[in-house]
Amino acid sequence: MSAIQVSKLHTFVGHKDSIYTIEPMEKQSVFYSGAGDGMVVKWDFKEPDKGQLVAKMPNSVYALRSIPDRNQLVIGHNFQGIHLIDLSKNEESGSLALNSTAIFDIKHTTDKLLVGTGSGLVYIIDLDELRLLKVLEHSSKSARTISINQERSEFAVGYSDHNIRVYDLNDNRLKYELSGHTNSVFSVAYHPQTPLLISAGRDAHIRVWKPGKGYAVHQSIPAHMYAINHIEFSPNGHHFVTCSMDKSIKVWDAQEFKLLKVIDKSRHAGHGTSVNKLYWSPYNQQLVSCSDDRTISVWDLKF
Repeated sequence: MSAIQVSKLHTFVGHKDSIYTIEPMEKQSVFYSGAGDGMVVKWDFKEPDKGQLVAKMPNSVYALRSIPDRNQLVIGHNFQGIHLIDLSKNEESGSLALNSTAIFDIKHTTDKLLVGTGSGLVYIIDLDELRLLKVLEHSSKSARTISINQERSEFAVGYSDHNIRVYDLNDNRLKYELSGHTNSVFSVAYHPQTPLLISAGRDAHIRVWKPGKGYAVHQSIPAHMYAINHIEFSPNGHHFVTCSMDKSIKVWDAQEFKLLKVIDKSRHAGHGTSVNKLYWSPYNQQLVSCSDDRTISVWDLKF
């Protein structure tokens, strides 16, 4: 185990229910959180004790997506669809009703939104007109996670039917179907430095896929005791972190896929319940985590 020094810098409180997602605003010191209480809150690393309410939804918020070029925040409002917030005015600028299921992930390109839902449908939406372009119907189980690879013009979607499906980013056709996980896939992430796709989920394993070889399995790693909720790479791409229902955060070498550090409650005053989402910020290289314990923690990692 590596001699990484870990210290907790801040704890953000204010949500009244489990916090499911955190979303950065790129090139800024701020990020947003969404929770089971329906609140979307803006936080600033520079003022950790001052959360600002951005929106209050009637239902849980599992997914957020910031669009810095447009100064917009997209809120996945469970059972209602998506809402666009104009951050310059802090008011809603548009909405689009989808099906009456949970929204688990939202990603975007220059002009499109990709939305994964609890019905297994993936919606492709025109961002300028907020108009539905295409619905991908390849599973009846939840589409839980999306990752985009601009270089390959592909995007990967992890589903609760245990599979990952890879689509063409231009015409949305299904290109590959990846089998290997033995339960729901909760997180997929393209490696920022090497041609690899990393996935994880309820089976508590990390799987590494090689896109250049038809997405052949490169490695399978038993990584946590319980379900892995999220994978997040460091700003320089040298490391990645995973978080889990086992209440821990684990730090990994992104080249050799070796475990370097475990961050938990007993050793580092970590979260007391499931850790749901991570954000590794370029702002002072700080790591942010959110949990079912209704708190957000900010960590300093020294390698």
